[in-house]
Amino acid sequence: MNAKSDISTESSVLDKVKIVLAIAIVVGGVAGYYIYEAAPAVLRIASVIFSLAIALGVFATTGVGRELWRFIQGSRIELRKVVWPNRQETGQTTLVIIFFVIIMGIFFWLLDMFLVWAVKLLTGQGG
Repeated sequence: MNAKSDISTESSVLDKVKIVLAIAIVVGGVAGYYIYEAAPAVLRIASVIFSLAIALGVFATTGVGRELWRFIQGSRIELRKVVWPNRQETGQTTLVIIFFVIIMGIFFWLLDMFLVWAVKLLTGQGG
């Protein structure tokens, strides 16, 4: 039992170090962008993108990174399982939504007119 907990503790400590290293790489890339402002913008942007790629690679080797990758893969599988509406259903749904928005707009406009009338009547400003 202790061997397993020691391994998970060591791996979590190593994961934390890797996450801090990934953050430091990104911060270094962004800092380099501002420090080397005399360099061409293309090189500065490329250095930031490169630092993000390196940091992503370091993060991917952590337990959290592996879990995130498994989640992304599972999400893609679930996305393929979704039954998407065809063009006709999409058009009909859009028309229903537009109609409903117009009806609700008219309703709230009339409600606002009534409330303004009621407030003027109650405060004595209506006439």
